[in-house]
Amino acid sequence: MLCSNIMHNAPDLSTHLFFFVLFFLQTSTMLLLKTRQLKSKLTASSSSIFFYTAVLLLLTHCCGGQFQVVGPLQPVMVTIGEDVILPCHLRPAGDAVGMTFEWARPDLNPRFVHVWHEREDLHVNQHLSYKGRTSVSIDKLKQGDISLKLSRVKLSDKGTYRCYFPDLDKDSTVQLVVATAASPTISLAGIDRTSSGVVLQCESTGWYPEPEVLWLDGEGNLLSAGPTETVRGPDDLYTVSSRVTVEKRHSNSFTCRVQQNSTNQTREAHIHVPDDFFVVPSGSAACITISLVACFTCVLAVVFVVWKLRRSKTTVAVSLLHSQSAADIIETIRTSDCLCRSSREEVSLTVQPEHLRFWIPAGRLTL
Repeated sequence: MLCSNIMHNAPDLSTHLFFFVLFFLQTSTMLLLKTRQLKSKLTASSSSIFFYTAVLLLLTHCCGGQFQVVGPLQPVMVTIGEDVILPCHLRPAGDAVGMTFEWARPDLNPRFVHVWHEREDLHVNQHLSYKGRTSVSIDKLKQGDISLKLSRVKLSDKGTYRCYFPDLDKDSTVQLVVATAASPTISLAGIDRTSSGVVLQCESTGWYPEPEVLWLDGEGNLLSAGPTETVRGPDDLYTVSSRVTVEKRHSNSFTCRVQQNSTNQTREAHIHVPDDFFVVPSGSAACITISLVACFTCVLAVVFVVWKLRRSKTTVAVSLLHSQSAADIIETIRTSDCLCRSSREEVSLTVQPEHLRFWIPAGRLTL
């Protein structure tokens, strides 16, 4: 009965080979029966015993080699902190409670994640990071389902898991991808006065695998932003940040979307920028420029006027000096009581440009 189920559930190459060998064995046995009956006159019962014994041995070998260990074709995705099932089952379905199998990760030492032996869990060589977090269902084992339940998933749980039956020497692998996501934050990074725009910055910390950042306006249209900056921390988690310059729009609402397509993780943040932040730089810049030019012009004018006045005074003084005669100068010196009484030393006075030289001995003036 079991073998008939095997033939029904697994009509593969080995099944066809079984029927072929069975047919060939039956035909050979019948020919051998006729030949032996003619030569040695064997009874039909002894020939039948030989035939059925050969068929039984063939069935035993065929049924024993039909089991396959089957796992998923695609990686298994899970978010940090959640529980996950790593699929693995026997094909065709059979009771696996009495079998020995192991779940392991080849990159760990010890490699054992969960071991089932002699109808119970074996925790002797289990890796410490999986203590108390793995289990299998006995009810499902009776149906050939040996899937492993992993609780409270950590980022370090990511990797390749092997479901292995030592007695059958058959295995299957499962790729586990652990994902984590975090909500982004938007902040005002500055004002772009060249384009009368506002610079917004979006940042999100704690992603795995690496995500991408998108900017959208209030209508859901994609905005052109600068390149995304990505930093991978010592805990293997990614931090992403992006900047965009936005101009005044109808709603002034903007969205930063951080997403990871392979794990279907998406987080968003929204911001509304008031109209007051969108200043028109051209008028103010022009006023400042005009004011600076006017002030500079006034300063130059004042400096020029002062320079002109000083130059005029100097010119007048020189003209007066040239217009005075030598006698006037001598008279002025004579009438100076202070000069006459001040010293008994000779004083040499040179008057230019006439080049007149005066000698003034003690108390009197001589030309």
